Amino acid sequence: MHGQSAQAINFYSQYGKRIFDIAGALLLLFITIPLMLVVFLILLVKTGRPVFFKQIRTGQNHQRFVIWKLRTMTIQAIPVKMPTMCADGIPDDYFFKTEQDARITKVGAILRKLSIDEIPQLINVLKGDMSMVGPRPEVPTITNAYNPIQARRLEVKPGITGLAQINGRSTISHGQKILYDLEYVDHHSFWMDFKIIIKTLYVVLARTGAY
Repeated sequence: MHGQSAQAINFYSQYGKRIFDIAGALLLLFITIPLMLVVFLILLVKTGRPVFFKQIRTGQNHQRFVIWKLRTMTIQAIPVKMPTMCADGIPDDYFFKTEQDARITKVGAILRKLSIDEIPQLINVLKGDMSMVGPRPEVPTITNAYNPIQARRLEVKPGITGLAQINGRSTISHGQKILYDLEYVDHHSFWMDFKIIIKTLYVVLARTGAY
């Protein structure tokens, strides 16, 4: 029985997850087209161009790719300085985001609360850079400082949502995120992905933990 379970997980990882990703991304893109058109117009009027924000992120097995988001910060936004990295990885008690960030525009704050700024990442999913579910992709500055345990989160494709996103999002520490990500790496399955997506809808609608 255990062998059959392992085979099912392996089959899903190799084939089923990609089918799940393509079907899910196409469906969500179709559903959100009217919303995106309205958001584009609002962003053009309120914050101007560019509407999109592009950034290099680290994907599966340290492969880098360009992630797409709707711009939520001012054009002149200065990147936050990273903490002094320890020899054994990023400190577990570090928080990468704060609730009060002057760089975020008023429109951007709303988009972040509702996770609308993440919708363009469906294109990343279709391209194969990301998955619908998985650890959130980080910038190379962070992933280059990972210790071997933290780097294990890069064994799977990064996702639009994941276990950390339904268990606190920006309110949990880096160490807590790593624990959730490693749990996903070791135990992900179709049913886990399905449950995470369903719970993500609840978390987004409740607007909890996002800034």
